Parts: sequence; structure tokens; C-alpha cells
Amino acid sequence: MIGVLINLIIVLLIIGVIYYAVTALLPLVPLPGPIAQIVNVLLVVIIALIVIFYLLVPLLHTLGSHVSF
Repeated sequence: MIGVLINLIIVLLIIGVIYYAVTALLPLVPLPGPIAQIVNVLLVVIIALIVIFYLLVPLLHTLGSHVSF
């Protein structure tokens, strides 16, 4: 359980740094307004999917494996 929580913290830190870097570098690329907004939305959706499938599913699996009936 502790290993899963440490993994959760490390992955969230890495995802946060990647998100910060992309949002900081995105204005340097000359894109029209709507396309830049679409790229921003896609970035948030991709990060949300990574968090759901890479962090929450193993965490829920770990929590569910300790339940005894």
C-alpha cells in the first residue's frame, strides 16, 4: 500500500512538470487561437486519462484486494 502511494506521488509530480512545461512552451509556437485552445483541451484530456488509467485503477485494485468477505 505504501508503494502504491509513493508511486502515486511520483507520477503526479512528473505529470505536473510535463503539464507545466507544455503550457509554458505552447505560447511560443505560433498557432491560431482556436487551434491553441483545442491543443490545450487535448492536453488536459490526455493527462486526465493517464491519471485515471495509470494511477486510480491500480490504487482501487490495491484497496479492493484487502477486502475480505
